[in-house]
Amino acid sequence: MRALQLSAPTTPLALVERTLSPLTPHAVLLRVRACGVCHTDLHLIAGELPLRKSPITPGHQVVATVEQIGESVTAAKVGDRVGVPWLHTTCGHCEFCRRGEENLCDRATFTGWDVDGGYAEYMIADERALVPIPDSFSDIEAAPLLCAGIIGYRSLIKADVQPGEHVGLFGFGGSAHIAIQIARHWGCSVAVFTRSEHHQTLARTLGAGWVGVAAGGAATQRPPTPLDRAVIFAPVGSLVPIALGHLRKGGTLAINAIHMSPIPQFDYNLLYGERTVRSVANATHRDAIEFMQLAAQIPVRTEVTAFPLAEANTALGLLKEGKVNGAAVLVMNAE
Repeated sequence: MRALQLSAPTTPLALVERTLSPLTPHAVLLRVRACGVCHTDLHLIAGELPLRKSPITPGHQVVATVEQIGESVTAAKVGDRVGVPWLHTTCGHCEFCRRGEENLCDRATFTGWDVDGGYAEYMIADERALVPIPDSFSDIEAAPLLCAGIIGYRSLIKADVQPGEHVGLFGFGGSAHIAIQIARHWGCSVAVFTRSEHHQTLARTLGAGWVGVAAGGAATQRPPTPLDRAVIFAPVGSLVPIALGHLRKGGTLAINAIHMSPIPQFDYNLLYGERTVRSVANATHRDAIEFMQLAAQIPVRTEVTAFPLAEANTALGLLKEGKVNGAAVLVMNAE
């Protein structure tokens, strides 16, 4: 089969021919149909996340068909269409796993980081990683839901968003364009902060009540009322004091980033007034199940630009430059 591999940071992905290992008892062989392209992949390629396996095949927004199952598999059968998200396996025994916080497990493994992911024609996954895909979504529509959607959903939960509140989204890429649809479904008004004119247009199309630029100082643009809750989707530390400056007393700011540039020193008054700042670290299997059901109910619409597998480096470059409107998805049968 063909797969894209990263052997060293800051190098392009190489398209190679390779074979897969035999299945272990709880593993499944998957024929990949589509795989989303994520900012986490960019962090891995840039060396901002250390390589845990070399070479590694990235990709953790995988839509696939089960081709073969291990002898002990009970969670899937041959022919099922399934998703494989970022969180792959956890130990199941530590204090975090016992509390239902397996996203914080110190022995967690991650798709496309610890184990080969979906930038390939086939892949092997543990049955514990599999997520059902609602029939209402096509392969390319479903792919961004498996990371951008799931983590966007968790970010809103961790931001303490309540129905009808005023929510701010900083950055408007693959995750935020799904999160706004959830927030609107909950009856929230949404303010979007983004520099891209294309993203601003998309935000208005998806129901943003206010759109502006998250600049500091005299260039600051403000929505008509303070934010109750906010989520930062861009991995830019300087956005933290800017976002806090828009947040009401008692509000919550969630930071959705696995890697972020340094947060600058800021005046304590931006935090004072019982404002809360918290990070969002991965997502649980329960988050994935809940969100996929909610996405079908809303229903969520994903804006997608499709690329063939061989053009993954092009897709990653456009994503890095902020030139993908919505989400980029690799489609295996597009060539």
